[in-house]
Amino acid sequence: MNMKIELVPRERSQVIRHLMQFYLYDFTKYLNIDVDSNGIFPEYPGLEAFWAEEDRKFPFLITSDGAPAGFALVEKLEPGSKDNDYYLTEFFVMQKYRRSGVGTRAAYELFKRFPGRWKVTQVRNNVIAQAFWRKIIGDYTGGRFREKFHPELGNPSQYFVT
Repeated sequence: MNMKIELVPRERSQVIRHLMQFYLYDFTKYLNIDVDSNGIFPEYPGLEAFWAEEDRKFPFLITSDGAPAGFALVEKLEPGSKDNDYYLTEFFVMQKYRRSGVGTRAAYELFKRFPGRWKVTQVRNNVIAQAFWRKIIGDYTGGRFREKFHPELGNPSQYFVT
């Protein structure tokens, strides 16, 4: 399986917008999200900024053998940020490609492209994502990461350096 990760230019932004529908569908297990009367999930808040702020926000398409397999949204934080330089805002791999190594390879590629201090967060009740990220980050860093929980929401975040 040939995994590739590439920045998505504005003129191809619809591929991320379309995949976002599947991502939001997956999140109906964890959050109270509904489709509108046409069966469409709402626009992801702030998605347009990933093409408007090209020096700070990075929309990536993940492909497997040339077919769209998922996406990643990475945000570069302001210099001098207390805990991290990069935030993995969203990360999605379609079910067909899960447990195939696509997500692992995509995550490693992102970490290599943006060396520095990272933060990755999961929803409190998404234990599958938590297990995935703890394993990926643990393997990538040799176990050198710390985890904090949001005081009100309880969402775990892993902090590490690449």
